[in-house]
Order: sequence, then C-alpha cells, then structure tokens
Amino acid sequence: MKHKVTFLPSNRTVEVDEDDLPYGDHGKPGSILDVALQNGIDLEHNCGGNCACTACHVINRAGEKSLSGMEEDEEDKLDQAPGLTPYSRLGCQAVVRGDVTVEIPEI
Repeated sequence: MKHKVTFLPSNRTVEVDEDDLPYGDHGKPGSILDVALQNGIDLEHNCGGNCACTACHVINRAGEKSLSGMEEDEEDKLDQAPGLTPYSRLGCQAVVRGDVTVEIPEI
C-alpha cells in the first residue's frame, strides 16, 4: 500500500510504499523519521530514533488518524519538547499508515 507524506514548511511530498519498509534503522520502521531520512529531508534525530530525546519533534497538520497511536514513552518524552502542541509527535515513533502532513517546527 502507498501513502503520501507532506513535510512543511518545505511543502515537499514523498510517497511511502509499505512493501519497501523498513528504509533504515532510525526510529520505528515506516516512521516519519524513517521516511524523512530516506527521502533526503532534514529531520534532527540526536538519539538515533530511540525515543530518548525530542529532536525529531513534528506537528501533525493533517491525517492524524493515519499515524500509529502514541505510546506512553513517547507521550512522556514529548512533555520536554519546545513548542509542544496538542498535535505534536516524535517523528521516530509516529508510523505512517496513510496520507499525512507534518510540520517540522523551527527550533
């Protein structure tokens, strides 16, 4: 199955084919971080995608139901993210399951 992920503010859309996953070893397979790095999109990831920092913080702008549910460790870590919103996710933990639009906030 194929999905589209749009990254803001660059307004760049990439296609994710679930049959090609995982792309790399940064974050969960098929995560926003995994997709970004595979497609040359700069998304910070100081801990290597292990849910140990907030560098890969993104804000979901559309398609919230097309991301995996948030687990407790992600929720706990997000409390430390600068610019936290009700739509914040860690890119390493949010797995793409449909079309989504995410914003990479300015730090």
